[in-house]
Amino acid sequence: MNSKTCLKALNDLGCPHNVIEHSIAVSKKAKKIAVNYSEITGIKLDMEQIEYGALLHDIGRSKTHSIDHAVVGAQLLRNLKFTNDLVNITLKHIGAGIPLSEAENLGLEPRDYMPYTIEEKVVAHADNLTNGTTEVGIDSVIKKWEKRFGKDHPSLSRLKKLHKELFQGTP
Repeated sequence: MNSKTCLKALNDLGCPHNVIEHSIAVSKKAKKIAVNYSEITGIKLDMEQIEYGALLHDIGRSKTHSIDHAVVGAQLLRNLKFTNDLVNITLKHIGAGIPLSEAENLGLEPRDYMPYTIEEKVVAHADNLTNGTTEVGIDSVIKKWEKRFGKDHPSLSRLKKLHKELFQGTP
């Protein structure tokens, strides 16, 4: 497995060019977050899993641009015989995670979409902090989510908690 394998899968499935460019940018951001996290916590992360997971996280956008692109992408990766780690990163990258209690209301199949491994969390948050191919700050993301979901939506507290964990090393 290497990054070329991931990019080939994206291309072979017909992912739009802008989605591939976004995925490359998310991969770069994810590696930065992982290095920073390792430095502040002393915990070694699986950098290949992070790189490949970030490259593949939006593979479902080859078929749909709805929120269920994560579910579609996970199934595509299963069909292509990618590892369960990469399937789970793709499945759980949406937002700062979506708990079972919110999934059905969003039109997703009922299951827990929360990232639990540190690699899942890094990719999900790198995606949050990447708008197209541009890195954005947490304040920008918070303002965008408040406008979209409202200031009291539970996704905001999950976003802030995830950011704190990854950038301060405190869960």
